[in-house]
Amino acid sequence: MFTIKQRALVIALGLASANSLADGFYLSGSLSYNDMDDTYNDGSFTEEFITGPGTNIPAGIALPAGTAVGWHTDVEGGAGVNLAIGWQMDQWRFEAEYAYAGHDVDTHRNVMAADIDLGNEDAAVLVSGAPGNLGVSVADLVADGRGDFSTDYLFVNAYYDFDSSWTLKPYIGAGIGNAWVDVEYRPSGVGIIDDDDSVLAYQVMAGLNYWCSEQLSFFGGLRWRQTDDIEVDADLLPASFEMENESWLAEIGARWTF
Repeated sequence: MFTIKQRALVIALGLASANSLADGFYLSGSLSYNDMDDTYNDGSFTEEFITGPGTNIPAGIALPAGTAVGWHTDVEGGAGVNLAIGWQMDQWRFEAEYAYAGHDVDTHRNVMAADIDLGNEDAAVLVSGAPGNLGVSVADLVADGRGDFSTDYLFVNAYYDFDSSWTLKPYIGAGIGNAWVDVEYRPSGVGIIDDDDSVLAYQVMAGLNYWCSEQLSFFGGLRWRQTDDIEVDADLLPASFEMENESWLAEIGARWTF
């Protein structure tokens, strides 16, 4: 069975093989540095949760379904790739684009449940039925922020290239599509979340084109990209979470027009 990435690449390559030789069609590719905003994991228990033995919180406390639980996650900058096939009509361009972005988790912090700060509690409080303390606090456990966000996108984009006497010609654009987001949180090697979601995605772009010839151009620019909130389920806890996915991208690439 095809993975999400394989399906996206098959679609992009199929479009390229069918259309790339027609007048006005082009292929483009770019590499980007992606600065993803830190996110808040806004969740709640999906069923009753019984606490394990914490530092101050005793084992056996029942937190009912619907009780709020959440924490902040700091995300590192990451790399991305953007591949597109499009068609140019005068100063307008329309394209289908596949993109990928990956970000490592830096750290997690401020773990809360039922409006109680769990940072100083022994991490066993998060494990129902734990026989005793683990000897590490919740704050120290999650501070080792292993994990990542990885996202595959398919967009339909529209661009407008400004006609100017400059060597560098500005452009603006916007796109809408879909994102397949994988979220993995495993601080200190403990699997907390390993889930994915498919959500609406949108972006706006601006930058400069430099034409080397009638066919070859280079470009550089900025993008703002966002998806609808991601919804994932936890593995360690009976809880589900919503989180934002918003990024700024700086990219440089090339375009070949047929």
